[in-house]
Amino acid sequence: MKFKVFRFNKVKSTNNTAIRIIKHYKYNFGMILADVQINGRGQYGKKWVSYKGNLFVSFFYNLKNFNISLNKLTKINCLMVKKCISKHYKKKIYFKKPNDLLVQKKKLCGILQEKVSKFDDTYLVVGIGINLIKSPFIKNYPTTCLSNLVNKDISKKKFELELKKTFENNLKRLIKKEYKHIC
Repeated sequence: MKFKVFRFNKVKSTNNTAIRIIKHYKYNFGMILADVQINGRGQYGKKWVSYKGNLFVSFFYNLKNFNISLNKLTKINCLMVKKCISKHYKKKIYFKKPNDLLVQKKKLCGILQEKVSKFDDTYLVVGIGINLIKSPFIKNYPTTCLSNLVNKDISKKKFELELKKTFENNLKRLIKKEYKHIC
């Protein structure tokens, strides 16, 4: 399984862009990347503060191809993101329900999942925001960024590739057997 990569300079939100692509094209697996996100969304209608240089990505995939519950898939998605961050930051990363990854009680990453229907198919959109180089100030909610945690610059391009490979390799194992021969 390979994710079709869609790269944009500027979008309102990567999740909105993924939903538009799902509704207008015939892709079962996609990865939306943006340099700038002007209206990033978080859980419960909150805004995701999107500084240029940080990572804004959404993966989407058709759920009919998977032999697993949505709850388990949600946990797996979070673990895959955590796994990529762990390649750079070796200390403890905590998962805070429903969708945050924290380091030293500070938010490093947010994950927003949305189900989208198109005809008889249902897709899962997994939006991921990671503070790679700069963290926003959010009153009563401390944040951090990966480059500060590891005291060095993080290559956004390299991180995007690591995340793509992690999603492809791990989700490939969950696809129903009858679908594998056409991937």
